[in-house]
Amino acid sequence: MAIILRLDRVMADRKISLNELAARVGISNVNLSNLKTGKVKAVRFSTLDAICDVLDCQPGDILEYTREGSLKREE
Repeated sequence: MAIILRLDRVMADRKISLNELAARVGISNVNLSNLKTGKVKAVRFSTLDAICDVLDCQPGDILEYTREGSLKREE
């Protein structure tokens, strides 16, 4: 996947746990964990909006784009 959700850094900066973020966003711990670990292929804009609202951040603060195959070229 070329777009990666980088929640760890922002969650650590805000001192918020996965459980607290999930509760405040309104999704299950399992769903948030799956988002965080890249086990899902898509995220709803409403979920992304809620995450950014709770973390007081911009989507660019938690989303990272890497070109497909760019990791292979570096090896």
